[in-house]
Amino acid sequence: MHIRALTVGSMAVCCYVVACKETSRAIVIDPGGNEADILAICKQDGLQVDYIVNTHGHPDHVCGNGVIQKATGARIAMHREDVEFFGRPEVTQYFSVLGLPASPPVDLQLKDNDTINFGNQALRVIHTPGHTPGGICLYGPPNLFTGDTLFVGGVGRTDFPGGNSATLQHSIQSRLLSLPPATVVWPGHGYGGASSTIGKEMRSNPFVNGEI
Repeated sequence: MHIRALTVGSMAVCCYVVACKETSRAIVIDPGGNEADILAICKQDGLQVDYIVNTHGHPDHVCGNGVIQKATGARIAMHREDVEFFGRPEVTQYFSVLGLPASPPVDLQLKDNDTINFGNQALRVIHTPGHTPGGICLYGPPNLFTGDTLFVGGVGRTDFPGGNSATLQHSIQSRLLSLPPATVVWPGHGYGGASSTIGKEMRSNPFVNGEI
């Protein structure tokens, strides 16, 4: 599994181009802007993008979906609970103040334990609600793409519509901390650093280990 990470958009989203070296098939996780840079990486590496996968439906993580899909023909994938939630008019209106492009319709509605295949590689969907109702992480040992569920030294905020702090903590404690300590954490924003491990977060993340 080959991972190219770049920070994109006005809200510094961590976007990942994840590829199968043997087949050059790939997925793009959370294209939140800088679409030309994302596409340049795909072209440079000779990749065929099969899926655009959104870890959740917030506009800063989906605003590049349309441009990437038009250029690559990739299918857009998101958890079905976020498809429903972010389709509500009142939710759309709330987040419209950000002024970011909306995503085209989702092609593949994901659920917990679904598998996203690209070439000889695969990532398993782990449903981790709390930041949003349909927030997900993507796991392909030893890598874990955590979106805005878990950051390096922090966790996703829960004060937006659809957020719930108790639900987020349950997701982290029950779904993520049970993974091997050496699991590499690739967060949705690099506020505390570009990457970490589950073991490090268990030891040093105050939002995870109960210090806060």
